[in-house]
Amino acid sequence: MQQKWYWSAYVTCLLTFGIVSPIKAALFPVLGGLAVYDSGQDITWLANANAGAGSSFDDGSNTIDGRMSWSNANDWAASLEINGFTEWRLPNMDLNGDGTIVDCATASATECLDNEYGYHFYINGIDTVNTGLFDSIQTNNYWSGTGYSESDAWLFDFTYNDGSQLRTSKNYNAHAWAVHEGNIGAVPLPATAGLFVSGLIGILGSAMRKRS
Repeated sequence: MQQKWYWSAYVTCLLTFGIVSPIKAALFPVLGGLAVYDSGQDITWLANANAGAGSSFDDGSNTIDGRMSWSNANDWAASLEINGFTEWRLPNMDLNGDGTIVDCATASATECLDNEYGYHFYINGIDTVNTGLFDSIQTNNYWSGTGYSESDAWLFDFTYNDGSQLRTSKNYNAHAWAVHEGNIGAVPLPATAGLFVSGLIGILGSAMRKRS
């Protein structure tokens, strides 16, 4: 019975200090609501799904409604700085690079992890009606960062009950949504707390061995 208590305390400690996370994936607001952390995919989404509206580009073009070419969409995402965080990008629909775009309408959640847009739509349940923590999700296609050929790239449609994915010319004008690797809203574990946790784990481990 004592051994069960030690193990329970050990796990609770890890969860409390964020060393491990519960298995269930979820969406959490970060940066004061400017972004949303997706724990299932371990990426952070920009909360505004049409933040590119009003942007101007080096080629002399500009966008009023947020639609832009694939090249401009990539440049827009790469130029973002949100609360000091840079290195934003467009979502990837083929993370493993095998050339296959997973259809998340029929794939498992694990298989769907290869398609960031598909996971967001089918697993997170985000669309133009079920917006959750996001705003300005457009009834139109969104550029991914995944190219198909020299002239074409992949798109995703977040319209409610749609979720279609297609490829088209990179010159086509579509909306853009930015993501960032990892949880940019995470608070680093202070050194003192880290030492405390390490010490507690050592004590609990020693006690468990003695009990055994």
